[in-house]
Amino acid sequence: LLGKTLVFVRRGKRLSGKIVEVEAYIGEDDPACHAAPGLTGRNAVMYGPPGYSYVYFIYGMYHCLNVVTEKKDFPAAILIRAAEPVEGMEAMAKTSPKIANHLLLSGPGRLCRSFGLTVSHSGLDLLGDRLFIEDLGEKPGEIVRTPRIGIRKAVDHLWRFIDAASPAVSGPRKK
Repeated sequence: LLGKTLVFVRRGKRLSGKIVEVEAYIGEDDPACHAAPGLTGRNAVMYGPPGYSYVYFIYGMYHCLNVVTEKKDFPAAILIRAAEPVEGMEAMAKTSPKIANHLLLSGPGRLCRSFGLTVSHSGLDLLGDRLFIEDLGEKPGEIVRTPRIGIRKAVDHLWRFIDAASPAVSGPRKK
């Protein structure tokens, strides 16, 4: 997903950003994965087919966007942690007027706030025309693997991937 363009069409306007930071969450055996406790109403979309959005609300204030990645009944998803704004910066900036443009999508909460994504967007087919990922041939710079961040369990897994050259990466840049 690094280097691909995340697109959300909001009120007829394209908002987009080049993905520069992601984290993997893989199955019920991954204690940091939302599927660790098994199937629930909250994580049900993760148990569906790949290529769908999984958006959840966390800490009573942030939404986070994930891409469901594995076959039906095997819950796994990639958290989109950060992107570099490409289109619709003016619309995105209205949600965060004091944040520099290159940081509007830096962090999963900012990304969802700037795009206007909420749990109501969970379960969208990412091959549709509202929320989707484009391959524009962009190549990420140096890809670095690091431990996942913002979690307490399974922090040793090197399942966070970043474009180390991007100013939009939301956390540490080294292993």
